[in-house]
Amino acid sequence: MEKLKQSDLYTLEHYARIRGEFRDKVILHKKDRRLALGEHAALYFEDRLTMQYQVQEMLRLERMFEPDMIQAELDVYNPLIPDGSNWKATFMIEYADPDERREALSRLVGIEQAVWMKVEGFDPVRPIANEDLARSSEDKTASVHFMRFELLMPMIAALKSGADLSAGIDHPNFSVKVMVSDPVRKSLLSDLD
Repeated sequence: MEKLKQSDLYTLEHYARIRGEFRDKVILHKKDRRLALGEHAALYFEDRLTMQYQVQEMLRLERMFEPDMIQAELDVYNPLIPDGSNWKATFMIEYADPDERREALSRLVGIEQAVWMKVEGFDPVRPIANEDLARSSEDKTASVHFMRFELLMPMIAALKSGADLSAGIDHPNFSVKVMVSDPVRKSLLSDLD
């Protein structure tokens, strides 16, 4: 998947005019990019459109228009765009109540290593998590982790031929397995060249 360039972005003025329409497009797109893993966790799969939206919003909020500042934002977000043989996702542990969330994060240390994706007929793929910085300590994990799932070419071929896709978590304090729905599966297939 092609990385974003400055020429792919809208100017601040143009973005102000189309922001509502663009946001609606991204929200609709993201609907098929979220995979719930039980009641309190989800993978939000990133791609070129989700990252363009993120960059556009950052430029808008920070009123950035200098080319070097724009490039710095692209350098931060481009690594979250899939490379054609992987999925990149934001993994979130989601508890609305702060006390409940704090307690959960203390018992879910290492959960980022317990997440998996599985193509039918192959072993589960564990993520490469938090390549930018560590997000867990001995006492607690973070509520947000960034993950990359690297797929082998035979896995990609199997998916394109209709193989089922499942996902889950096998942490001692959080265990779940789900089948990936057809709309999410189809969206994820578009990330694979």
